[in-house]
Amino acid sequence: MAALIAENFRFLSLFFKSKDVMIFNGLVALGTVGSEELFSVFAFNCPCSPARNYIYGLAAIGVPALALFLIGVILNNHTWNLVAECHKRGTKNFSAAATFLLFGSIMGRAAVAPVTWSVISLLRGEAYICALSEFIRPSSLDKFPAHHGAEVLARFPCKDVPANLTKYRDDVTRRLRYESQLFGWLLIGIVAVLIFLTKCLKHCCSPLSYRQEAYWAQYRSNEDKLFRRTAEVHSRILAANNVKQFFGFVALDKEEKELVQEFPVEGVQPSPQWNAITGVYIYRENKGFPLYSRLHKWAKGVEGNGPTPEGHEMLFLAS
Repeated sequence: MAALIAENFRFLSLFFKSKDVMIFNGLVALGTVGSEELFSVFAFNCPCSPARNYIYGLAAIGVPALALFLIGVILNNHTWNLVAECHKRGTKNFSAAATFLLFGSIMGRAAVAPVTWSVISLLRGEAYICALSEFIRPSSLDKFPAHHGAEVLARFPCKDVPANLTKYRDDVTRRLRYESQLFGWLLIGIVAVLIFLTKCLKHCCSPLSYRQEAYWAQYRSNEDKLFRRTAEVHSRILAANNVKQFFGFVALDKEEKELVQEFPVEGVQPSPQWNAITGVYIYRENKGFPLYSRLHKWAKGVEGNGPTPEGHEMLFLAS
């Protein structure tokens, strides 16, 4: 039981595992800020009509945030590793905590852009003012004309109001902008606290030392770069060989000719090998030696993904 509890807690290290992730999240946030600014300048146009303002204002905040969230899920490698894992091996190697935290990792990283969008929208206030101006109670405004109601209040964001209502429009705008920015700052504070707590739990629950974790992050990055570069060259040479076999010759530039001569490709890797190196990787050790990836485990000839007498159990998910 103690080992199971320790295993589950160690999965908290799913989040924010490397500086590269933090840098990437920062770039995503900056890109989202720029997109939101462009949207506000060129696209946002409050209808200033009762019942339409609310829908339009919420859509201006929520729909782009939802689209950014889905894009973040699609672009996350964990998503497709999880799909491949479930398709090829099922979830028998994952505890409930592991599955939950894996989904949490995917959702957490995908939430960077939509949270940034929502925060910037709230701090600017235009969408919030548009959505809620018609719901201001006329009785809360000092000496507001009784014959004016939601119809006029809904037009306040467009500044298309009678001159005698200008001061009320300014009061309503100021009040709603205050509320919008307050919610924006609160959202920033909540996210900052969650990130801080997650970082603390991650360092407390990690089974690896700081230096080994840094080495593992460097290994994963280098392996991914070399794998992608080698796969691109291998596929190009294989394609050249197949084209040559069909036509009798292949038109290559100087660089491609050098690649074909330097790296002869005899065939392709069988599907079992691709399946072995694809999917969610759970950190483990074999006879005291760490295995840093599925490719590393395949190269060492280690079979399976669960606990073995010679290896360590599921401890740590690769980012």
